[in-house]
Amino acid sequence: MSANYPNQNNIRNSQPGMPTQAMTQSRPQAQYISQPQQTYQQPAGNGGQKKNGQTSISTILISALLALLLGLGGGFIGAKLSGGKTVVQTEDGKVVFQEIERTTDNSSQASFAVEDVAAAVSDSVVEITTEIVSTNSFLGQYISQGAGSGVIFTTDGYIVTNHHVIDGATKINVTLKNGTSYSAKIIGDDAKTDLALLKIDETGLTPAVLVADSDQLKVGQTAIAIGNPLGQLGGTVTSGIVSALGREIEIGGETMTLLQTSAAINPGNSGGGLFDDRGNLIGIVNAKSSGSDIEGLGFAIPANTVRKVIGDLMEYGYVKGRANLGLTYVTVNSLAAAWLYGYDDYGVFISNVDMRSDAYAAGLQAGDMIVSVNGVQIQSENDIQEQTKNLQVGDTVSMIIRRRGQDYKVDITLTEYKG
Repeated sequence: MSANYPNQNNIRNSQPGMPTQAMTQSRPQAQYISQPQQTYQQPAGNGGQKKNGQTSISTILISALLALLLGLGGGFIGAKLSGGKTVVQTEDGKVVFQEIERTTDNSSQASFAVEDVAAAVSDSVVEITTEIVSTNSFLGQYISQGAGSGVIFTTDGYIVTNHHVIDGATKINVTLKNGTSYSAKIIGDDAKTDLALLKIDETGLTPAVLVADSDQLKVGQTAIAIGNPLGQLGGTVTSGIVSALGREIEIGGETMTLLQTSAAINPGNSGGGLFDDRGNLIGIVNAKSSGSDIEGLGFAIPANTVRKVIGDLMEYGYVKGRANLGLTYVTVNSLAAAWLYGYDDYGVFISNVDMRSDAYAAGLQAGDMIVSVNGVQIQSENDIQEQTKNLQVGDTVSMIIRRRGQDYKVDITLTEYKG
């Protein structure tokens, strides 16, 4: 770590109203919109915004055996999906979780009808509702509500959903298919992959079964989405196909590699499950493309990504080994915005510095403008991500920072991101 300027007092304090990254992005044509949409109620009483702390869990054991009899009608009687356990271990030999792989007692039954898959897996999909306490200069303090979906990951109440579904929530409720509701706490969440892990106090639940390897999925195979569209229609089933693999989609400044599906995806489906025709979970729904002339463009986080991220959230509460600059940003691209936030220039500005990072030790402050990273001029937050995405913990980044009209060179050592 090195810097050629002394640590000074902040040139301006972090702005209370400074915009943060949002999952929804405005674009002139297609826009990739994460769900759910929020509805606003009348102002509520006092209440601070508090996010449940992340909990590090060293050992999680799923002991689940899913045997679901599917009535296929006609002459095929007795076909069923049964479970075989595969223990997944960490390097130190501790069991993190058990993965269940489905098999069939009749090898000639290569796939199942949509109605049979829906019957087999619908108990594994839940409805999620959230409350966020916000403050507005016109309305004062009010509560915004959101709705989304989730997928049961273990028999003892661990549930996977999207980060953006629960981001900033002061209250999270999970409702099972049978109508029973529970208060949920956040175990860990990861904005980069848009995944979050919740926990409810219940046992004997029916977990979804992750497909063995989502990299082996085929374009054109059946895809079945189950979720809570519009926040009111829990358990809704839509079907289509896997339209494409490995789509790089930019959402809220993050570039994600997603599955594309033609299954209908609507607001509230976020965090729900995308299944194959064997009832295996192949992805977690997280986005759709919207527009008056756009149909059948939905996206989901692949099961392989879910397996890695959720495993780390279970074990550590964050995703291991991810390099972190320790900075969050705001892009100012209009004179009105510049005046609003006290800036006198356009560009990408630091909005917050993680106190645990080398950037903080180097003296970077909210309000500093990022001129360049590794010699590349910065015009957007994506430019920063592009210059740092392949770097590892311990690598050094050279930045030019502008403060009060003067440029400074700062070298920052990347630390491990711990959420």
